Amino acid sequence: MIKATLATTLAAIALLAAPGAAHAQQPKDDTPPVAFGDNAEKPEEDTAPAALRTFSPINYDPAVDPENVWVLDLSNGQRVKARLKADWAPGHVERIKTLTRAGFYDGVVFHRVIEGFMAQGGDPTGTGQGGSELPDLKAEFNPMPHVRGTLSMARASEEDSANSQFFIVFYPRFSLDKKYTNFGRVIENMEAVDAIVRGEPPAQPTYIVQASIAADGKAPPAPSAPAAEDEPVTLDMLKAASGK
Repeated sequence: MIKATLATTLAAIALLAAPGAAHAQQPKDDTPPVAFGDNAEKPEEDTAPAALRTFSPINYDPAVDPENVWVLDLSNGQRVKARLKADWAPGHVERIKTLTRAGFYDGVVFHRVIEGFMAQGGDPTGTGQGGSELPDLKAEFNPMPHVRGTLSMARASEEDSANSQFFIVFYPRFSLDKKYTNFGRVIENMEAVDAIVRGEPPAQPTYIVQASIAADGKAPPAPSAPAAEDEPVTLDMLKAASGK
């Protein structure tokens, strides 16, 4: 009896050790399972958490990092300064700086200005349908909120269609967050932005006389001379003209 039991046990052990006796379960996607030999190195598991993207705060001192301070001299006689945030949207900031240094924005109007919402400009045609000759930009949506003074890029319905047009927010519009590329903030003289003439389009639009980068040290443009008024016609002038 003991011998029979021992024989049965040994037979069971031999069956379990035989090749093909047990089958690994095939993954549901039918991908062959990966086998590691005795001498093969198993890849180390990457247990480190994904790095979180951080966004630097806004420095409101225009003397700091002037390479990233956008200066807008407006036709209302005011100078506005805005902080460009390259770590938020590097491609969009580079585009603004490139067009600015090419003189693209000089003379361009704010063609769509909505009370309680925003002032939009950057279209050389003044129609809202134009842009630069450079290719459209890939969207750089970020979590920075659209608050008062935000600089953000206008676009068409396609996400990657921003080019040269931008807008400045009068009051917070959080519904725009992560849908439009936020690339900076007004840091000086927001009151001048508030004074931009409203309209879609405005009858007498406010325009950018000169756009520059603070690091380039451009002085404000000289104010335009007021139009000369016609000299009033007097009775003596009429008499002289008639020879009487």
